[in-house]
Amino acid sequence: MPEPELMEAPEQARAYSDADFGAAHDRVVALLVERVPEVVGATRAIDLGCGPADVTARLAAALPATHLVGLDAGPRMLALGRERIERLGLGDRVELHRAHLPLAADGLAALGAFDLVASNSLLHHLDDPASLWSAVRPLAAPGAVVHVVDLLRPADDDEVERLVRAHAAGEPDVLVDDFRHSLRAAYRVEEVREQLAVAGLDGELGVEQVSDRHLLVQGRLG
Repeated sequence: MPEPELMEAPEQARAYSDADFGAAHDRVVALLVERVPEVVGATRAIDLGCGPADVTARLAAALPATHLVGLDAGPRMLALGRERIERLGLGDRVELHRAHLPLAADGLAALGAFDLVASNSLLHHLDDPASLWSAVRPLAAPGAVVHVVDLLRPADDDEVERLVRAHAAGEPDVLVDDFRHSLRAAYRVEEVREQLAVAGLDGELGVEQVSDRHLLVQGRLG
């Protein structure tokens, strides 16, 4: 059940930016550095769909030698992300840009090549999942690590509501509604495997469930 690509209502964007996603976002980073420890030596990384740059900032903390580029299509989210990056004193290593996937070949080329191509919670927002997968290889330097985390669609609405109660209790109504809609919009492991096969990435990237509500796409491109 698709949802809008952008979260641009002011109260929606602010609520998302201010929410405490610490545990979940720390897990996104941990799944990277624990499984691919050599990524700590990455020179350049890109965060696709960076939103208010919370994961971007956490990646910057975990990868102290890395220059990070965050891309997002939403101007309100980017403004909140720039506030966060400035507040944390990361402006010398993190730059955020507005861009909407899919990007044309010249737009991808202008960004350069990256040792890490990462994304969190973007896939289920895209009108066409191929918009993400078609950007991965053009942005990847030889041997680049790909690390994509996203929500996992539950089996039925009863499971949706159980997850909402478990993980969004006490949050503002706008966040509760967003989480419910996002769970219904997310893909399942087998669906993402099909997407990777269509994109020609299935031989290099694997997909697995990593929590009661998340899946991980990870691998290294030749």
